[in-house]
Amino acid sequence: MGTTTALAPGLSRKLKKVLETRTDSPDLLASLNTLSTFYTDNSLPARRNLRSTIEKRSLSINHEYLLASDGVQQALDRVEEEVNQLTECCDKIEKYLSSCKASTGDMITKTERLKQELEITTQRQEIASCFLRDYQLSNEEINALREEDLNENFFKALSHVQKIHANCKVLLRTHHQRAGLELMDMMAVYQEGAYERLCRWVQAECRRLGDTDNSEVGELLKTAVRCLKERPVLYKYCAEEVANMRHNALFRRFISALTRGGPGGMPRPIEVHAHDPLRYVGDMLGWLHQALASERELVFVLLDPDAMVDIGPTARRFSKSSEIDSVKTEPDLTFVLDRIFEGVCRPFKVRVEQVLQSQSNLIISYKLSNTLEFYSYTISDLLGRETALCNTLWALKDAAQKTFFDILKTRGEKLLRYPPLVAVDLSPPPAVREGVLVLLEIIDIYDSMMVPASGQKPIFDPVISALLDPIIQMCEQAMEAHKSKGAIQSSRIRRMSSDQSQLSSKSPIDAILANGNSAPSSQTNETPSKIFLINCLCAIQQPLLGHEVASVYVKKLGSMIDTHLHALVEKEVDAILQRCGLLNKMPHFRQKPSDGSAVGPPLAEIEETSPAALAECLKSLFGFILGSETSLPEFEQMQVPKLRSEACVKVARLLAEAYELIYEKIMDPANRYPDPKALARHPPDQIRTILGI
Repeated sequence: MGTTTALAPGLSRKLKKVLETRTDSPDLLASLNTLSTFYTDNSLPARRNLRSTIEKRSLSINHEYLLASDGVQQALDRVEEEVNQLTECCDKIEKYLSSCKASTGDMITKTERLKQELEITTQRQEIASCFLRDYQLSNEEINALREEDLNENFFKALSHVQKIHANCKVLLRTHHQRAGLELMDMMAVYQEGAYERLCRWVQAECRRLGDTDNSEVGELLKTAVRCLKERPVLYKYCAEEVANMRHNALFRRFISALTRGGPGGMPRPIEVHAHDPLRYVGDMLGWLHQALASERELVFVLLDPDAMVDIGPTARRFSKSSEIDSVKTEPDLTFVLDRIFEGVCRPFKVRVEQVLQSQSNLIISYKLSNTLEFYSYTISDLLGRETALCNTLWALKDAAQKTFFDILKTRGEKLLRYPPLVAVDLSPPPAVREGVLVLLEIIDIYDSMMVPASGQKPIFDPVISALLDPIIQMCEQAMEAHKSKGAIQSSRIRRMSSDQSQLSSKSPIDAILANGNSAPSSQTNETPSKIFLINCLCAIQQPLLGHEVASVYVKKLGSMIDTHLHALVEKEVDAILQRCGLLNKMPHFRQKPSDGSAVGPPLAEIEETSPAALAECLKSLFGFILGSETSLPEFEQMQVPKLRSEACVKVARLLAEAYELIYEKIMDPANRYPDPKALARHPPDQIRTILGI
């Protein structure tokens, strides 16, 4: 029972093929789905007849296809019949056309010949029309040039005359020279007569423009002026007529604006504000600027219309020649504008000069100068620099600046003539504060001044120098007066103290201090004067620190302050050394080299630098430094804390440097001091620490 029966080879291959067949392929699944639609009974007979069943199914499908395509076949047959009928019709039409072409050939040939003759006749007619158009004037054009009023037809006819004249020049280069010459002579007569008539009409219209204040230029007048540019002499006559008429009209308008004002009194007359110089001069300048703008527009519209306005179709014919002569037109227009404004120069100049002559206010004169300078640049840009009005404005601007600087000069001379007394607290005099306030106001005016597009702000340094230099000189004179006054008082005190010293005996230290107090009297008298001058310079410098226009002068003041502060510190240090008896000994210490080379006797053997003399002097110096006898100068009357502390530090530093030099010379064995450490008890570092540097 355990044995297995072997299969036949053929059956084994079929079975293996069936087992290897994939049942999940799309084709197999689609075939099985189709088979399931008509294979419903899974019986033995059905399985045996499966092939025949599938073949019957295929035959039924083909039969259904034949039945469905039968209608299409019939339709194609009908289409074929209709196409055959169309072919027969086309053949009939072709035969008919062939017979017609043969019968109408003569007619077509005759028609072509007549058509060519018509084209030749038309060309001859066009040539004749072009000749008449290009070389002859019509009766209407002749009437427009000679008899009718000037209108658009006149300029069309004149343009036609110019075109014919140009065409005749071309005709002269051909074999028709006689005809060209005759036509040129005829057109020249028409042209000259038309230009003379046009010039008279333009002059009459220009005279009418001078009778009204607000003139409007019509398109007809613009076109006429554009045409006259072809004749420079006639154009110049018309430009001069415009200049003369507008010259008189503008003069009347300016006098009326000054004295009567506008219609009904509004706006009010400009001279009503004659008591206010700034408004008075500003109103006149504003009126002139507005009048210049309107007159310039009028002149350009009239004499050079292509530059500002659009041109019509008739006037555009004359635009090419005006573009060529644009360089020549500009000087003519400048001459016209110069002539128009020439009349208002004298009344305007007289009134501004009266204002400047009666002006004593510094601020107002500076504002007037700035206003005149602004309008000088502005009007020069519009009118041109070399014109009467611009020359008047620049002259008045120079006069206003001269008035301003004359006031500054008078103010400075007055300050120098009567210098103030130095206050007890060494504070700056009121004139310094007043001058600085005036300068700050002028700087504000300068920063807010109007600057024209073609100009730039004037240099401000001369204004600062003219205002502050006399104030600084006044402070220096007050300082010198205070110094000389202090020297007189100190000389009296010195004589009194010398008389008392003869009646009493003093110790050596008191004698040194007494000699020190009496010797540098000029230095002690100079200290308050220097502090006063530094206070004045600081009072001028501090308010100007935030202003860029005064930066150069601020640097100059800073260098002056540093110079006077350095001199003050040196004088104070010399005074301290003099009071200690060391000032006359410092040259010996400075001249003695530090390298030990033998130059003269040792310092200990010199009488002025002997140990006994130095001991008393150094004791007095230690008293100054330690504050046991008197304190170092603190410059309490210097009003700027920063400078005060800086001066104190500089005094301490110079004293420390002087002591360090003395200390080094004492400690140098070459100078043969017997007990240098007992003589100079404090090292330089300790002295620097005590002085706080």
